[in-house]
Amino acid sequence: MAKLPVTMACGPYDRMEALSSGIIQPEGIDLRYIAIQSPPEIFARMIKTRSFDVAEMSLAHYLISKIRGDFPYIAIPVFPSRVFRHGFVFINKNAGIESARDLENKRVGVQEYRQTAGVWVRGILQDEFDVDMNSIDWFEGGVNAPRAEDNEMDLRPTRDLPLTIIAGDKSLNQMLEAGEIDAYFGARRPDALHEGKNTDRLFPNYRELEKAYYKKTGIHPIMHTLVIREELFRDQPWMAESLFKAAEKSKEWAIEQMRFSGAQRLMLPWLHDEIEEMEQLMGSNAWAYGVEANRGTLETFMKYLVDQHFLEKTEPIDDYFTPIISWSE
Repeated sequence: MAKLPVTMACGPYDRMEALSSGIIQPEGIDLRYIAIQSPPEIFARMIKTRSFDVAEMSLAHYLISKIRGDFPYIAIPVFPSRVFRHGFVFINKNAGIESARDLENKRVGVQEYRQTAGVWVRGILQDEFDVDMNSIDWFEGGVNAPRAEDNEMDLRPTRDLPLTIIAGDKSLNQMLEAGEIDAYFGARRPDALHEGKNTDRLFPNYRELEKAYYKKTGIHPIMHTLVIREELFRDQPWMAESLFKAAEKSKEWAIEQMRFSGAQRLMLPWLHDEIEEMEQLMGSNAWAYGVEANRGTLETFMKYLVDQHFLEKTEPIDDYFTPIISWSE
């Protein structure tokens, strides 16, 4: 029986290497893995031109669009991108910001207000540091280069908020360094953190804060999931489980490669110390797939989407991911 041809666009991640190289092959699928470094490029090509059968997708864009009822994709509970975000809050040193609460009533930049990283940062600042997000004036634009507004990608909350779209010739990086905004947070670091004089992190000890956050909440923030074109999934429902199992095996392969101590696989001098520290804190599977293993994280994120007025109410998270029947989570 011929295999089902499937195109899949995803980042060039270590946990996907065995899948992208063909070392691991999903059962019944002839997979063409298209590695693209820029996640926004993948998202835009999938949403605007439906360029792929399967693609990495912003968790925020997926849940907001799917729950609002206008998104012809269904997610597999595979999460190729996760990032702790305490280290991605940046301030102008002259803005009078010494603690998280000092962000109140300030001018804060974001790449896209609905960006998954931004949703997580706002939620964490509100829950863990009691910051009133409603007091902030928001500025949206490109981080290290100007970015034009994109009505198809820039999902908005259901209520008005003080949001200024930055003119096309400016970047958030420039504005932060010049003091035209007081802070910025998002998925990318501003160049001024290392090249400028006036930009710094809000939390210099972010790594310790992130460890404490994980110990308290058990959350390793999910940024992206994988989605399948819905009509393809309806025609070939078995493919979701096949891709899930292959992604899980690819992740396990990557972990085995990292653990090999006979030679250093990655250009990280203390790689094995990092692996030991990660496993002491987070157990043996810090990158767990499946809904049940990530229920607390996904439900917290859903709550943040409601708190930030993207959704009217929380929804059962299981309704938005393909069931993985034979996988023991």
